[in-house]
Amino acid sequence: MSSKPDDKYFTENKAYAGLGRASLHSGVIFIAARGANIFVQLASTILLARVLSPHDFGLVAMVIALVGFAPMLIDLGSSEAATQKTHISQADISALFWLNISIATILTILLIGGSGAVAVFFGEPSLTGIALALSSTFLLTALSTQHYALMRRAMQFRHIAIIDISANLIGSAVSVAMALTGWGYWALVAKLVVTAALVVVLAWISCRWVPGRPRFSSNVKELVGFGLGVTGFTMTDYLAKSADRIAIGYFLGAGPLGYFQNAFTIYSNVLSILTEPGHNIAASSLSKLRNNIDELKRSWKMALSLLSFFSTPAFAVLAVIGQDFVVLLLGQKWAPAGPLLCIFALRGIAQSAERTLGWMHVAAGRADRLMRWGVISALVQLLALAAGLPFGVAGVAIAYAVAMFGLSVPALVYSGRPFGIGARDVLQAVGPQTIAGLTGVAATFIVQVELLGDVAQFTRMIASGAVCLAAYLAVAVGIFRVTGPLQLAFSLLRDVRAIRSPAST
Repeated sequence: MSSKPDDKYFTENKAYAGLGRASLHSGVIFIAARGANIFVQLASTILLARVLSPHDFGLVAMVIALVGFAPMLIDLGSSEAATQKTHISQADISALFWLNISIATILTILLIGGSGAVAVFFGEPSLTGIALALSSTFLLTALSTQHYALMRRAMQFRHIAIIDISANLIGSAVSVAMALTGWGYWALVAKLVVTAALVVVLAWISCRWVPGRPRFSSNVKELVGFGLGVTGFTMTDYLAKSADRIAIGYFLGAGPLGYFQNAFTIYSNVLSILTEPGHNIAASSLSKLRNNIDELKRSWKMALSLLSFFSTPAFAVLAVIGQDFVVLLLGQKWAPAGPLLCIFALRGIAQSAERTLGWMHVAAGRADRLMRWGVISALVQLLALAAGLPFGVAGVAIAYAVAMFGLSVPALVYSGRPFGIGARDVLQAVGPQTIAGLTGVAATFIVQVELLGDVAQFTRMIASGAVCLAAYLAVAVGIFRVTGPLQLAFSLLRDVRAIRSPAST
């Protein structure tokens, strides 16, 4: 008896033979796809920055800062709940699908009705048209949310990767073509709309599930209840991350916001590729160890130390080359974004560790604690914004960086408390790397002032990166003897060679 095309999406979500290898392959595909998407994103940003003005980028950033929360609210945590649920039916997913559509419809109507108010708020009449155009992305997001959840549930990460890369590549190509033909900021708007539309088309082609009539059962209520906890954190987290752009756009205007936005885009893409893949793998693995506290703590510490060992020098190097990097990539007109990127990169040394707080909250099944921390974190960052805004965009960037260094250790201590993890555990995992990274940055800045002031930009970048990396390794490995991450990395390389050797013989 043949199975229906969508049966694979609704089978029991449990372990099976070969799950470990399938998870490894999925992780590799996820990381590779994320890297490819970021490459496309940065390449299109570079090309668009050469053609468009900071004012154009600032206009679109104003609207995005106000409405960027919509995908999280539309999802309502339902896709995360559907992916992790052991048993789920087509009726359950249909109910979640129509719930997503209903929320998106309400948000679309609200944005259409409030588009004029957005323009008045920022004092930019052109924002009315931008808001109207971007309102279309709400329904597009809702149309693909549950299809993505079903593909993740069936571990079809290759399909998801193809969809994401294809949509991003075509959307970027359309955007660049429009920019070159004089469309101005509409090129940036088109990229968002075209990409979202292509995701819907490709997702429905790849996942042939068609929603039916909604039936809101007790199972659906349970799924939504779990999702609300996740949404509480993501919404407060988004508020903290977007308030700076709203305030800068309102008080300082589109030009300064354009510099801030592009510097932040480069930074956030680097942060994403370093932390997002690890979240999916670590949260899943640690959840399986919740009944073995000692092994869970050992695995958590090893994973956090590994992430910090490689993310810290990446951000340290970006901090010392940021000024030259921005000018070489985006052009001289974007020079004011360089110092901002340097500050963001310093913030990344702490934030790359702070972003792992979800590992333990998920492992403990405590979405309520995750939501509470989101509120605390948002309040601290809003206070930092108020303190930094009088000093311009650089003041905002510095204030957020200081706040992140103050939040990172408490965030991890709070997330690990259900498992007996304390400040000493966190500092042992990330302290040596953080000290080594900051030492590398300070040493390199001194070398730049004393020896590299008159050197060509590209040469200064290479020399600065080499000095920073050497100083980092000297402190982290030479002084603190942090060798575990290097040993693990070499062992993984040996495993890859061992796997490939039989295929080559």
